[in-house]
Amino acid sequence: SAETHLSETEKTAKGAEAELAAAREERVRAEGVRDQASHGCDEVAARVAERLGTTPDRVPEVAEIEPDEALPELTHAETRLERLVRERDNMGPVNLVAEAEANELEQRVGSLKAEREDLLQAIAKLRQGIGALNREGRERLVAAFAKVNEHFQELFVRLFGGGRAHLELREPEEGVEGGGKDPLESGLEIMASPPGKRLQSLSLLSGGEQALTALALLFAVFLTNPAPICVLDEVDAPLDDANVDRFCRLVEEIAQSSLTRFLIITHHRITMARMDRLFGVTMAERGISQLVSVDLQAAEELRQTA
Repeated sequence: SAETHLSETEKTAKGAEAELAAAREERVRAEGVRDQASHGCDEVAARVAERLGTTPDRVPEVAEIEPDEALPELTHAETRLERLVRERDNMGPVNLVAEAEANELEQRVGSLKAEREDLLQAIAKLRQGIGALNREGRERLVAAFAKVNEHFQELFVRLFGGGRAHLELREPEEGVEGGGKDPLESGLEIMASPPGKRLQSLSLLSGGEQALTALALLFAVFLTNPAPICVLDEVDAPLDDANVDRFCRLVEEIAQSSLTRFLIITHHRITMARMDRLFGVTMAERGISQLVSVDLQAAEELRQTA
């Protein structure tokens, strides 16, 4: 009985040893699978760190998946991944200097904005300067116009022996700083009324009347702002003897009362007789011209002393 029991015990022991060996083999295989799975997890973690720059446990946070949100299906995730990869590839290669270029562009944009502000300030100052110059120009022009108009009215009466005339600012009549005409943009209209005629524009007068009116305006300007020299080229050609006499008297008065010297080109005998010095070109012989000058004032003094 003891031997029988020993034999059964030995069989049981052999069976247990066989199960132990099988269990050890299974353990070894399980450890291999575990090591392989651990190695695979390490590879996955490395790929995640390489592509996403994070650890596997933070992948849902990077993917903006809430903790209580169900993960998408694998096929859906793979399809979306392929689509995103294609879109990325279609965008072209990555510009490694994009950040530096972006910083450079930001600096340029900042400098352009600063230049724009400076330019706007300069434009504002320039407009202020233009406005100040326009205001001062209008004031000076209005003052000069009043003086010229005053002298013109007086000289017109003297040259014509009567009548009346004045200057007007005409068109455009667009408002400037509260309305009214802009003297800087207005034209000048000469209104004249010789003795016995109605008041009318200069263009409606005869040739002699236009010449006298123009001389009155010219001398009015000279009286307002005298010049050292005034050159008149045959301005007495359309005038009769009486008007030439008035013209010569006015020239003499202006020459005596101011520092203006008149150089008159004329063929009129009365004008030549009233001048202080004559310069002429004669041709004593054909083809030979000669400059001749006569000091009438000295000749008159010589005659008076003779």
